[in-house]
Amino acid sequence: MAEIVFGLASSHSPQLSTPSEGWLARGERDKGNTMLYGTDGIHSNYEDLLARTDVKRIAKEITPEKMEERHQRNQKGIAKLSEALYKANLDVLVMLGDDQQEYLQDDNMPAFCIYWGGEVNVPGRGAAPSTGNQPLIGYSAEDKIVPTHSALGQHMIEYLIESEFDVATSKFLDPSKGGASQGGIGHAFGYVYHRLMTDKLIPALPFMVNTYYPPNQPTPKRCYDLGRAIRNAIEAWPVKARVGVLASGGLSHFVVDEELDQWAIEGMKEKSIAKLSSLPRERLNAGSSEIRNWISAAGAAEHLEMELIDYVPCYRSPAGTGCGMGFATWS
Repeated sequence: MAEIVFGLASSHSPQLSTPSEGWLARGERDKGNTMLYGTDGIHSNYEDLLARTDVKRIAKEITPEKMEERHQRNQKGIAKLSEALYKANLDVLVMLGDDQQEYLQDDNMPAFCIYWGGEVNVPGRGAAPSTGNQPLIGYSAEDKIVPTHSALGQHMIEYLIESEFDVATSKFLDPSKGGASQGGIGHAFGYVYHRLMTDKLIPALPFMVNTYYPPNQPTPKRCYDLGRAIRNAIEAWPVKARVGVLASGGLSHFVVDEELDQWAIEGMKEKSIAKLSSLPRERLNAGSSEIRNWISAAGAAEHLEMELIDYVPCYRSPAGTGCGMGFATWS
């Protein structure tokens, strides 16, 4: 019988792969971001967000010394996750992530979509500058083709349909779709191959969750139930296999919301559906919506214990924009 023996979750923000001296430049670009939701849940532009921010407090968070210290913690968190991933000796990895109109577009935006083709293209990112002419740390400039697990994909689709999860499916990524990935898998999954799966390739099953785009974002409880159903599907798979489940994305961004992040972390560690269900939905938008991927992984790994490797609030502008970086395992 197959079983989930390991889980992990990681933020995937480009800020993770940007040297700390480039963080303020990323913060400058936030001035044009149209998806800024404050810690009060209000959607606004940068200037209105700045007016509601305790700028004296944030000024202490964006010193060069503090940003460099947090950058180093991020790199240690990524390295620990990569090491733990290989130490788990997995046969297959179920990857939960969101697609930000890289492949899935407004012509068809399902709440859940399983990719079950036999392989997938991972676009290179190293040629894309993060600040000035510096490439993103750890990203290859070249595209690469990686194996995916179509047999588990078919089983997962059939099992979830029987379990009343109406999942969409995809067997190939159409280059004519356009988007940033040019026919490849989105950055939520590309991050895993570029920064975590840096040695031997593990056959994986990409599972796309629409965390980002209303009106069909799944609720936190639905995400936890999805995770439970994924675990049941794995255990019903008549193959002897060690399976891992991974969440890519989050925690809070594009505005750092430490309260929201700790609320979610505590709910996952305590396996409390009530606490996770009470997360304020108006604050689970934009990048913070990716907390849903973590909740799905927590549901799938409910029989395991969560360990938070690190939580690193990475501010990058006077308005408090940035990303709450999180790194966790379940074992």
